[in-house]
Amino acid sequence: MSRAFVFPGQGSQAVGMGADLASAFETARDVFHEVDEALKQNLSKLMREGPESELVLTENAQPALMAVSVAVVRVIEKDGGKALASLASHVAGHSLGEYSALVAAGSLQLSDAARLLKLRGQSMQKAVPVGEGAMAALLGIELEPAQEACKEAALREIVTVANDNGGGQVVVSGRTIEAAKPRGAKRGMLLPVSAPFHCLLMQPAADAMQEALEKVTLATPCVPLVANVLAAEITNPADIKRRLVEQVTAMVRWRESVQYMKTQGVDSLVECGTGKVLSGLVKRIDREMSGLALNTPADIEAFLKTA
Repeated sequence: MSRAFVFPGQGSQAVGMGADLASAFETARDVFHEVDEALKQNLSKLMREGPESELVLTENAQPALMAVSVAVVRVIEKDGGKALASLASHVAGHSLGEYSALVAAGSLQLSDAARLLKLRGQSMQKAVPVGEGAMAALLGIELEPAQEACKEAALREIVTVANDNGGGQVVVSGRTIEAAKPRGAKRGMLLPVSAPFHCLLMQPAADAMQEALEKVTLATPCVPLVANVLAAEITNPADIKRRLVEQVTAMVRWRESVQYMKTQGVDSLVECGTGKVLSGLVKRIDREMSGLALNTPADIEAFLKTA
């Protein structure tokens, strides 16, 4: 059996993210500096000090989350002396986390990822004005009844399943909470995001990403990427680019991705970056699998002792 490294998506950002890593490791500071330089923006200061109202904006949250994820992996590799390929058989990321996964696996350059994610966030926000559209997490409901609720709500607006996270958690783009309650949803929560992602409203953003990705060189990742839109592994750079474009408007098939990794012998998911969302979902998807979150220097130190 083996482990996979996984990378969180939007919603895990928080003021102070990465600060302890930067204090403890020059390697992490180098990552944050490179991202700042690529964006010509003091993103690391925004991550460290806020304000939260700016950090949660999609164009800032996406490169910020990627930066912390990559910092964790670089510390493991440079300071811990452990190459990713020796620790994991696969990488996967939730939505924007795919970019983090590709940087970690040596497929995408850090500076290119920062610029792509800045553009991705800006394009997603432009596609739908701030305040129009919403996303909600539905708890206690599975994919099919959630899709039925979306169809009912879609009589009034575009509503669709954005993320099939598994374990009774489905995220929808659009206002679906009331329609979902009669179908088993125990609770619905609006998410702190500034646009409705992974739906057809995002097509202008997908077009922008296709144009931008054509100008970027990708290498074959050192371990396969389990793609959001396929719930299966890919390694061909041209295929990876195509799937990155598709995932802007398509559903994130996270539950199926985790199940696929299990069929490939993965029994443990190691979440690199900010928060514990993905490591917390693992047991709810498959009780035989385990999850571990690497957020802090202490987390990394403990992991390296057993890796």
